[in-house]
This record gives sequence, structure tokens and C-alpha cells, in this order.
Amino acid sequence: MKKILLLIMMVALLFAVSCTKAVDPSRIAAEKEESPVVTITVKDFGDMVLELYPEYAPETVANFLELAESGFYEGLIFHRIYKGFMIQGGSSDGMGMAGSEKKIKGEFKANGVNNPLSHERGVISMARTNDPNSASSQFFICDADSTFLDGSYAAFGKLIEGYDVLDAIASVDVTYGPSGEKSSPLVAPVIEKVTVNK
Repeated sequence: MKKILLLIMMVALLFAVSCTKAVDPSRIAAEKEESPVVTITVKDFGDMVLELYPEYAPETVANFLELAESGFYEGLIFHRIYKGFMIQGGSSDGMGMAGSEKKIKGEFKANGVNNPLSHERGVISMARTNDPNSASSQFFICDADSTFLDGSYAAFGKLIEGYDVLDAIASVDVTYGPSGEKSSPLVAPVIEKVTVNK
């Protein structure tokens, strides 16, 4: 009798195991840790869609999302443009001399933060002064691989759509700006809005 009962229990257990659907742990992790996505809409140019990586730069991503959701970037311009290097925007005075009121920690290796994201083409990163903790609202998007910036600037996301828009912005005519560099656009591209895609 004990043998028959044991056999019935084993068959029931095998049946239950065979009916259980296998779950891929990496799929669960990916679903739990979806990266935020934002769209930068630039007047007369189109949309650049970026995926942000809080696992590398949590404070930087949180700050950028907060500014975007508040409408801070609406109407600001890309004030510094270097074809083959980067496009920079987010200055509240349009000249690269101002930003938002809040300053954030520089999340990069030289400032004690392990941020492995490399400044490849399409990567978005924070602009700053010589003070490593001076970033606020100004950001730049690499128009070409700029890995010499790795470890010294807080990269926090990457373009996933809109490389044609990046190229078009990087190709506008520029003249000499206030700092003496030929990087000031003759007609500055205007950020209409930065939308956080839920």
C-alpha cells in the first residue's frame, strides 16, 4: 500500500512539474529594469529618441527627467555645435553660461563613480565646468565617438532613434561664439520639448 501511494505521489509530482511553464529569469529582470526613454523634439529637424541608463548615473537621469517633465527645456537651443564631435544644449541663457538652479554630482570615474558608459556616437552626457559637481541642465550628444571623454563626464543614455536628426543638427552652419571657438550656430536649432515616454 505504501509503495502504491508513493508511486501515485511521484506521478502527481511529475505531472505538476511538466505543466509548469519555464520562466526565463533574464526576461523577468529585463521587464523589471526597463530603461526610461525620452524624445527630444527639435523644431524643423524632428525627433531624437534616447534610452537613459539610471544603473550608470542615477542622479543624472533623475535630474534630466525632472527637468524634462517640468518643461524646463522647452524653447531652449543647441548653442554649441561641433560637427564630428557633439551638439550641446540646455543652457537657460542660450550661450552656455547658465543652467538650472540645482547642481548635481558628477557621476564619472574621475569623481569616484563607476560609470562604464563610453562616449560613443549617439551617447548623451552632461556638460559641466572644471568643478566635477557643477552639472545642472546642459547636456551634449556625441556626433562621433569621443571616448577621450570617458571617465571625466557623466554619460547617461544613448540615441536609439533619430541619428538623421543628430546629423542634420551637427551640420548646421556655425560661426565664432563668445569663447572664440567656431561652434555657435548661425540659426540655432530650437528644442520644442523633451517628452518622457511612459
